[in-house]
Amino acid sequence: MTRSRLAVLVPGGRGQVGSELRRIVSGWSGALVHAPGSGELDVTDAEAVADAVDSFAETARDSDLRPVVVNAAAFTAVDAAEQETERSAAINVAGAAALAGACGRRGVPLLHISTDYVFPGDATKPYEPDDETGPRTSYGRTKLDGERAVLDSDARAWVVRTAWVYGARGKNFVKTMARLESERDTLSVVDDQVGCPTWAADLAAGLLELAGRVAERKGPEQRVLHCVNGGQTSWFEFARAVFAELGADPERVRPCSSEEFPLPAPRPAYSVLSGRAWEASELTPLRHWRDALAAAFAADGDALRGR
Repeated sequence: MTRSRLAVLVPGGRGQVGSELRRIVSGWSGALVHAPGSGELDVTDAEAVADAVDSFAETARDSDLRPVVVNAAAFTAVDAAEQETERSAAINVAGAAALAGACGRRGVPLLHISTDYVFPGDATKPYEPDDETGPRTSYGRTKLDGERAVLDSDARAWVVRTAWVYGARGKNFVKTMARLESERDTLSVVDDQVGCPTWAADLAAGLLELAGRVAERKGPEQRVLHCVNGGQTSWFEFARAVFAELGADPERVRPCSSEEFPLPAPRPAYSVLSGRAWEASELTPLRHWRDALAAAFAADGDALRGR
């Protein structure tokens, strides 16, 4: 399918991933993207969600385009979710269910973004999509319940898990490290948590490749997939790589343990996601995380530096 035949609705369209989806599709001649933020489309309002999907489906049909919804709306404040349980569940579970229900009624395929936090984080090898889940945080539990709501619906739906996302929009680890580099002589970062840093722009490109497939009714049989940049690293090594991109001395970043920085929500010690199912579905694997970080600074360096 040519890009110009695709119409994409992106709830959560002002966040890290949603803004990249909007940027990419906006550059495709003839394609359509509508990426409302939470102020424009509140996914906890089931009636508003149904109206939005209905209107989007009609617009796509009138324009002879094939519609796909990519749900980037989520409550992602991991620590706040431990207290704001009703709010996080409303967005991550009820909101996902409302979108899936509306998509099912209109026959619009749905891609739902999820997280490594659905796993317990105690593995010794990369998690496969079918591995046993076991979230240890309120955030992870709501995201897992949201996955189940989507997969149990009548919608043609796929869940795409990702991890450690950063980009030009919003708050993220890369931006925090860039700010701290200018404020402190040295800083300590945990070296006992390992995962897959993922650039929002690369993730968005992967999601759109999948969207094109499902719009043509050629979606993969595997309904849960992992999409992350390649390789793995610790937060400590990730921070050092950020310093290197800033032209700062990586030795200013010192390793420490998670016990030295207790947080309300426990972080997974190991949350590396395997991309084997993604590749087996003949989808393009994302580049190595270190190459992606260099590309991110080349493309969005000012934004990542907070300028």
